[in-house]
Order: sequence, then C-alpha cells, then structure tokens
Amino acid sequence: MLTDVLGDLQNLSFVMELHRSRWAYPLVNAGHILGIALLFGAIVPLDLRLLGLWRSVPIGTLSRVLLPVALSGLLIAIAMGGLLFAVRAEKYAAMAFFQIKALVILAALTNVMLLHIAAEWRASQADTDVAPPLRFRVAGLMSIGLWTCAIVFGRMIAYAE
Repeated sequence: MLTDVLGDLQNLSFVMELHRSRWAYPLVNAGHILGIALLFGAIVPLDLRLLGLWRSVPIGTLSRVLLPVALSGLLIAIAMGGLLFAVRAEKYAAMAFFQIKALVILAALTNVMLLHIAAEWRASQADTDVAPPLRFRVAGLMSIGLWTCAIVFGRMIAYAE
C-alpha cells in the first residue's frame, strides 16, 4: 500500500516535470539548501547562547529575532525537501539514511518543543549574566548535534545512490 502511494506520488505530472527539468530541480535543490542555511544559521547562535555564550544578551531578545528566521528556514527546507523526495519517493523512503534523517529531524523538533515549554516557564526570570540551567545547556547541545546529524544524513542520501 505505501509503495503504491509513493509510486503515485512520484508519477504525478508536476513531479515528473520537476525531475526532467534542467532548471527546476536544481532550483528546488538550491531552495532546500537555502532553507537549511536559514534554519541552522539561526539555531546555532541561539543554542550557543543556551550553552552560556554571550550572557549579556538576553535569551528572550535573541529568540525573538532568531526563531522566526529558523522557522522560515524550516518551512522552506520542508517544502523543498518534500519536492526533492517526491522525485524518487519509493527509493528514498527505503533508504536507511533517509529514515535516520527523518527520525533525527523529529528528535530535533521534539527538543525544540520541550525547550520552548521550559523557556516559557522561565520567561519571567532574569536571563542575563547567569549561566543557563543545565537542562537548557543540554537542549542547546542536543540541538546543535541533532541538526548537524540531519544535514550529514541528508547529504549521505545524495551519495548513497
């Protein structure tokens, strides 16, 4: 059943045109990379702040600036990644690298959600010139590690063919 759905997905006319296009597929690929760059480029400074760097900058101020950029990057990466996936849906779905990447992204998003809940609880407390609590430092370190792994496994998909 899943194989049929994946086969139908990759046989959609616009997906087949994307696969055959000299320009569209590389542009979608570039869009995916742009989304990843926005996501990772915004998340890493925030994670480094959670690890204790730049204590004079309030975490709340940094998050108000960087989280919308990270969310925009995530949405772009998911949209473009979905199109890239659709071109070879059956093949990619069966690849261990793709499956691991999907699980790592799910873990990274879960980490973000748990961190956001903890941050909301702590928002009323001062967050400058103090080392963040251990759970925030662990979440920041996990975030950097998980998003890095997602990028690495994503690249491995391209070279596993």
